[in-house]
Amino acid sequence: MSETRQKAENDKLMQARIYEQEKWKQSNPEMRPVFHVTPPVGWMNDPNGFSLYQGEYHLFFQYHPYSTVWGPMHWGHCKTTDFIRWEQLPCALAPDRDYDGQGCFSGSAVEQDGKHILMYTSVQERELEDGTRQIRQTQSIAAGDGVNYVKAAQNPVIGAGALPEGSSLEDFRDPRIWKEKDTFYAVIGSRSADGSGQIALFSSVDALQWQFERILDRSDNRYGSMWECPDFFRLDQKQVLIVSPQLMQAEGLEFHNGNNSIYFVGEYGEESREFLRGKGHAIDYGLDFYAPQTVETKDGRRVMIGWLQSWDNYLTPETADWSGVMTVPRELSLKGEDWCRPR
Repeated sequence: MSETRQKAENDKLMQARIYEQEKWKQSNPEMRPVFHVTPPVGWMNDPNGFSLYQGEYHLFFQYHPYSTVWGPMHWGHCKTTDFIRWEQLPCALAPDRDYDGQGCFSGSAVEQDGKHILMYTSVQERELEDGTRQIRQTQSIAAGDGVNYVKAAQNPVIGAGALPEGSSLEDFRDPRIWKEKDTFYAVIGSRSADGSGQIALFSSVDALQWQFERILDRSDNRYGSMWECPDFFRLDQKQVLIVSPQLMQAEGLEFHNGNNSIYFVGEYGEESREFLRGKGHAIDYGLDFYAPQTVETKDGRRVMIGWLQSWDNYLTPETADWSGVMTVPRELSLKGEDWCRPR
């Protein structure tokens, strides 16, 4: 990469950092919630990279600093030690490479050998010779020290070509990375050949070279269309899969029309990598709740945070120079056995 091009790419992140710092200084704290995370300026949606790193809990988020509506996605960043008081940190990622020039979409994070590893969806849009626009969503890696992050030279590390035949090349996003023993795993949302949601499982020994394992679960047109923002974790001796389906159809009081966030509880084979689950349930019955993400705390609890807004409802005062609020983090547990009913 040329020195000029490298400088331009670094400048894009620095530009966002300078802009948000100036706006943050001008911000009136009395116009913000006390306990809810908000962006320093501009637009915020999905929580990203909710993780424990060097004893502190880091939260990133989908972020467009330059306006209060969705735009080219950056990663905003903050951290906490108690889930109550949050420290604002500089913007972590900017869309500054060919492979992510149209956005650094949602993803997750994990600590490894003193490094904070971010895995995110890189979005590229280009015009083809026939004049049509082609969108490709791939998965990329950045590693850093809790403030500054460097994108991997191998990016993108996973392309949609690794999915089963017929899977969407455009809807392939929101990786959730974790580590078991000596292996990294990631679940990623996509669309199957029938157009409905599916969750793909990948593995890697170094977080850079990935191989497809299997389709972990799929909607089969039962629960909405595209499955966004998956999370996959152990809870009370069971395995939980969280997804955020688009275009859900209302079912009594369980689901509402539009975007939902739902969970499945079941059993997961560590050797077979097979997930056997019950039927889906709503996580939160409010309309303004989407794309939740969880973290395991130092004392073994599972804490969840979500975007306290929907795509159909604008909650921020029009006079504010920021838009978007996160829920208050909440601890998860399983109660009763309703979740184990057949799917």
